[in-house]
Amino acid sequence: MYGNDPSIQAPTYGMSAEQVRAETAAFMRKVYLFMSAGLAATGVTAMIVAGSEAAVRFILLNRAVFYGLLIVEVLMVLGFVALVKRMSAIGAGVLFFSYAIVSGLTFSVIFLVYTMSSIATTFYVTAGTFAATSAVGYVTKRDLSGVGHFCIMGLIGLIIASVVNLFVASTQLYWLTTYAGVIIFVGLTAYDTQKIKQLNVIGNAGTDEDHKEAIHGALVLYLDFINLFLYLLRLFGRRR
Repeated sequence: MYGNDPSIQAPTYGMSAEQVRAETAAFMRKVYLFMSAGLAATGVTAMIVAGSEAAVRFILLNRAVFYGLLIVEVLMVLGFVALVKRMSAIGAGVLFFSYAIVSGLTFSVIFLVYTMSSIATTFYVTAGTFAATSAVGYVTKRDLSGVGHFCIMGLIGLIIASVVNLFVASTQLYWLTTYAGVIIFVGLTAYDTQKIKQLNVIGNAGTDEDHKEAIHGALVLYLDFINLFLYLLRLFGRRR
């Protein structure tokens, strides 16, 4: 990605405004395509695991395996961020889709907890909310850095509150974190979309770096979508 400040635009190398818009649009389509493919990989993996009694016993009913996979997910994301600049586009793609599949292994638990119809309904609600919010981030001329920083701070508080609630099991805190989670990831979706759009390097379309930028952006938006879905599932999901 170009720099670290979302307010800094990449150089245009003498390209016209129309050419810049066209290249940016093509780049964002690539980001959304990779993100959608990652979501599909997660969903298919989750359904396969949930439909296999042996897989359910080994992955979901075995605490060591389940929590081990959660740790692996965190390490994979951290590894991706740390290594993406040194990897090839193929390597970045393999790591991204590997992460999506591993996420599907743990994600499969929702098919055992919630009804299929409520999962589908929540997915459609999430997709609509994500699309509208991401569109705002893409087209708005307003700098969303303030929104992003506020949401990041809120995310830190959300993580702390969620960990605390593992021990106190407060119903009020559960619902507070649920509504806060929805608001935070709606804000992050708009902010991250704008940041990804602004940090795209103009003039390198089709290069290895361009593909890596798109995969990196896809991972960020994938995480926003998944987390928004999980918090909305708390609201709309019907337990079996």
